Amino acid sequence: MIGGHDLVEAALAASPADETIVLVTDRAEAALRWADGSMTTNGSARASSWTVIALRRRPTGTHCGVVTGAGTGRDDIVAGVAAAHAAAEQAPAAPDATDLCTGTGPGPDWGDPAATTGIEVFTPLIDALAAGFDDADALYGFAHHEVSTLWLGTSTGLRRRWVQRDGSIEINGKRGGLTGASAWAGAGTVDFTDVDLPALLAELSRRLDWAGVTVDLPAGRYETLLPPSVVADLMLPLLWSLEGRGAEEGHSVWSTPGGTRLGETVASLPVTLTSDPAAPGLGYAPFVAATSSSDTVSVFDNGMPAGRVDWIDRGVLRALAYPRATAAEFGATPTAPGANLLLTGGSETGLDEMIARTERGLLLTTVWYLRDVDPAVLLLTGLTRDGVYLIEDGQVRAAVNNFRFNESPVDLLRRATEIGATERTLPREWKDWFTRTAMPPIRIPDFHMSSVSAAR
Repeated sequence: MIGGHDLVEAALAASPADETIVLVTDRAEAALRWADGSMTTNGSARASSWTVIALRRRPTGTHCGVVTGAGTGRDDIVAGVAAAHAAAEQAPAAPDATDLCTGTGPGPDWGDPAATTGIEVFTPLIDALAAGFDDADALYGFAHHEVSTLWLGTSTGLRRRWVQRDGSIEINGKRGGLTGASAWAGAGTVDFTDVDLPALLAELSRRLDWAGVTVDLPAGRYETLLPPSVVADLMLPLLWSLEGRGAEEGHSVWSTPGGTRLGETVASLPVTLTSDPAAPGLGYAPFVAATSSSDTVSVFDNGMPAGRVDWIDRGVLRALAYPRATAAEFGATPTAPGANLLLTGGSETGLDEMIARTERGLLLTTVWYLRDVDPAVLLLTGLTRDGVYLIEDGQVRAAVNNFRFNESPVDLLRRATEIGATERTLPREWKDWFTRTAMPPIRIPDFHMSSVSAAR
């Protein structure tokens, strides 16, 4: 058992390949789970993994072999090096091949041990959870914290280390038993010290109060307020669609005859959609770390700087994701995909103020089961869940039935009539894959509830 930095160096020293990339990740996790007002499980875990990428440069092209394994044993990763080299010998030429990024050796933190976490990280939550368990509403939920330490090294001298800390808490409140009213709230965090759990519980109670009256409504188009969490769930598919190659080749919402929509105004209001590794509380590695290639990232780009990207700047599409080889092919700027997402540029208005200015409409608090329908327009379908409410004369009057909806996040930006204050939020549908978001509430004048759903 040796440290991550030593594993990288051992793998590079053992590699017979022309060039080699090694990534080692140590991941520590802690979790709490509760149901019906009492704790059910808690625990922590730790695991390590590594990936070796071996390159063979030949007149026929660059051939790439990739092997991933687990553990921190020197013999295991050395065997992985041999397997990656053998795979490279048999692989076809890589279409995304380019020169590797270079570096000047390790920084001062290269030899530091892996960061860790444990159950104690949840201490700021305990008193408020205990008080919530004594309340009349049944609480169900999950809190999770993950700390990942990454070491990245290449035979071209690059050495990078990064520690990523991410946490989340989500709570489902129920009133009237399992078949009664239900509401959800959640928050993303780095260490839980900034989570206002009493405020989350108070919001759950307020939503359950709203559900004391119920109204059935038909499918149709409704003026709808989307809180930040829902906006995050709808904007993340937009982020993932920002592929330069797909736009250039004409099979994306960002395509236009003969090119891309870069430079086109795509939002009705002057909003900015950003990924920024330096965003406070939402940070991520300021360099590419890739164990496989896709249309947005390449293993050949490992170590490439990943800075702030304004995908949409004051309503105008300004950037798409291009690996370096793809950027060279299309004469574009190499741009790494984002690992956080912020939508800014709205007013300082909060959701409650937007409710107070609504004559009649819906408040859609959470969504789930989002699926692609038509990538050419980025049309999504999904279901409402745990709270759709009727607003009349500036007040929430009742809970309404659930719906299936069909909407495109690109079209929502085009049709939005009001965008409020941005705040850190937790997407519900995508929480297991993406937690680092800051979004505003949005008013859509004609959100399409395409059919009534029997989902509860």
